[in-house]
Amino acid sequence: MKREVNIIAVFDSDHSRVLMCKRRKDPYQGLLNLVGGKIKPGEGGLCAAYRELEEETSITKDDIKLHHLMDFVYYLDDIRLEVYFGFLQHPVEVHGEENKLLWMDRNQNFFDRSVFAGKGNLGHVFELIKEYENQEK
Repeated sequence: MKREVNIIAVFDSDHSRVLMCKRRKDPYQGLLNLVGGKIKPGEGGLCAAYRELEEETSITKDDIKLHHLMDFVYYLDDIRLEVYFGFLQHPVEVHGEENKLLWMDRNQNFFDRSVFAGKGNLGHVFELIKEYENQEK
């Protein structure tokens, strides 16, 4: 049975910072990651992304419009990871209990595996988001 999960890149309303969480448990305990979680059986991916975002950060569908960027399929682990991103429409005070939340300047080296989860995949995700933004200008 394939596990389906998601991650969500949330940018503040001026697009300068991204919301990260410091993982309190494995996988990637102690590293920074995007927020996200499990997709429930029968649940649509976008619905799951909005649900997880609200559960983990208090950001609601009224605060942000999410875009489905891509999926990663990890055949050896039987996991499909859906990747979403969005920009807050107005300032939101975030809070969550699962992981520590923090805003970071978006110009980090997200390929740094000693700081960020995902074996370098976060760097790839952020490069594609930059391309999307350049096309929208």
